[in-house]
Amino acid sequence: MTDDSTPQRLTSARLGVSKGLLTMAVSTVVLVILGFALAPSSVSQGAVLGMLPFASVLAIVGLGQMLVVQQGGIDLSVPGAVSLAVVLSTHIPNQDDSMLVPAILAVYAWAIGAGLLNGFMVGRLGLNPIIATLGTNALLFGAVLGISGGIPRTTTRLLSSIAGGRTAGIPNALLIALVVLVLVTILVKRTVAGRRFEAVGASPAAARATGLRYRTHRGAAYVWAQLLFATAGIMLAGITNQPTAFQGNTYLLTSVAVVVLGGTSLLGGRGYPVATFVAALFLSQLDQFVLALGVPFAVRTLVQAAALAIGVAIYTVDWAALRRRLAARPDASAPAAP
Repeated sequence: MTDDSTPQRLTSARLGVSKGLLTMAVSTVVLVILGFALAPSSVSQGAVLGMLPFASVLAIVGLGQMLVVQQGGIDLSVPGAVSLAVVLSTHIPNQDDSMLVPAILAVYAWAIGAGLLNGFMVGRLGLNPIIATLGTNALLFGAVLGISGGIPRTTTRLLSSIAGGRTAGIPNALLIALVVLVLVTILVKRTVAGRRFEAVGASPAAARATGLRYRTHRGAAYVWAQLLFATAGIMLAGITNQPTAFQGNTYLLTSVAVVVLGGTSLLGGRGYPVATFVAALFLSQLDQFVLALGVPFAVRTLVQAAALAIGVAIYTVDWAALRRRLAARPDASAPAAP
């Protein structure tokens, strides 16, 4: 006996796409149609070209968060990691292009250090990832304040041309994000190490029984995530002419939202990089749509929270079982039997 969702799963399997990718693709198309109908300014050429670089940054942050979520964890040091990358990328060069490479090297050095710290606390010491990564986030923001003093700096022309420029009319940030997407997809889906990584996330107990180094895989996820957060921060520093020292604060909720909307389970296991990428485009365009409607800024956070809640409901609730349970309830309006 099959439930009502069996045809949908079989159709997705024939198409070679995940449920998350199919859901996000359809949702994005519907959102664009609504944009043309209700808020044409949100889908104008200028608005879309302005949105895509920030959507690309969110996509890279989301891919980093996805790697951690695949191991049943979560990284709440995203704001500090992105903000520190922004600060180092602007304060070390101080508008001197020749100092950009040392600045980027410093960004990745900090990222590796933060990733190793998170990986050690979660993977080796077994600390709760929420507590461990919040502590790391506080340390990273301490470094942000120590380096910047809370004072923004103007980005270098070289970084601005690379991250904020366009090639053949396409934002460079989008091209960089696509390259990152391809690399993450190949490493996770097409390599032996990637398949082991997903197997460890799906069942740490089974991985331990088969001799896989589950603690190493779990810790490595935080290192790779920090490297992706750092890459996103460098890009953000180039896209924004004078970024603030707290530029990463907006990526905490959204980084988790795009992972959930993309179909990756918060309990760990298989990840969906392409769906996560499309979810970042969807969430960024949704933000654009809400702004075009002229709603207050506070509503944007509520919309993002609602999207996260809906994503959790879509992929965790057994809708077929819920329908059967509701159908099995006796009709209250029917007369009681004598």
